[in-house]
Amino acid sequence: MATFDPELPRNDLKSVNRLSISSAVRDEINYDLSIQDALARDYVNVSALARMLQPRIQERIGRKPNEESVITSLKRLRGIYSPASKEIGKVVAGSVVNVRTHVSKMSVEKTKKTLQTVSAMLSSHQEDFLQVSESLSSITLIFDQRLHKKVKAELSNADILEEGDDYAAIIVQSPREIIATPGCVITFYNQLARRHVNMEDTVSCHTDTIIVVRMKDVGRAFDALTDLISEESRRLEK
Repeated sequence: MATFDPELPRNDLKSVNRLSISSAVRDEINYDLSIQDALARDYVNVSALARMLQPRIQERIGRKPNEESVITSLKRLRGIYSPASKEIGKVVAGSVVNVRTHVSKMSVEKTKKTLQTVSAMLSSHQEDFLQVSESLSSITLIFDQRLHKKVKAELSNADILEEGDDYAAIIVQSPREIIATPGCVITFYNQLARRHVNMEDTVSCHTDTIIVVRMKDVGRAFDALTDLISEESRRLEK
C-alpha cells in the first residue's frame, strides 16, 4: 500500500495515486495469462476489463480506484504484452504434435545406486519410450506403461517419491531453429496454461519438447497445441 505525505502538493499526490494504481494493475495482469493474451491480441474490452479488475485493485491498494485510472493503466500496459515474435512464430508453425498415451511416471531419490541403475536401464531400453530428468535430489522417469513393473523391480531398492500410471506424453517436435530461438518452449507452456491444463512433468531434448499430462487432460492439451500451431501458420501466411 502506498504511503502518502499530507504535505505533498495536490499534483504530486495525484501522481502517487496513479503510480499505485498502475503498479497494482500491472501486478494483476502479470498473474493472469488470459488477460495478457487478450491484451496482446487486442480483443479485450478495456472498459469491461477495468470494471472486472476494480475489486482486485481495491484490495491491493486499500481504496476504491477510479475506473478511468484503471483504464489508462491498461492502455499503457497493452504494448508490453505482444504476440510471439516472427522468429518464434516460424518455429511454432513448423512444429508437429504427437501423443503417446498409457504412460507411467516414477520419481525416486537420487543416489549413486539409483543413478547407476537408471543409466543401465537407458542402455537396455534404447528402443522403448523412456525419458529421464534429474534434479539435485531426485530422478524422474517417464516411460511406457507396459514397462512399469519392470522399472519398479529394477528400482526396488530405491526410495520412491512419486508413482503413477495415468499419464500421457505430448511430444512437440520443432524445427532445429528452436535451439537458438528463445521463447519458443514457454509459448507452448503458456498455451496449455490458458486452457487450464496442468503439466505433470516436462523435458526438453534437442528439438523435442515433451510434456506429461494426466490422461483426462490429453485431449485439451492436444487441441490447445494444434490450435496454436495452426494460428501461427495462418499469421505467417498473411
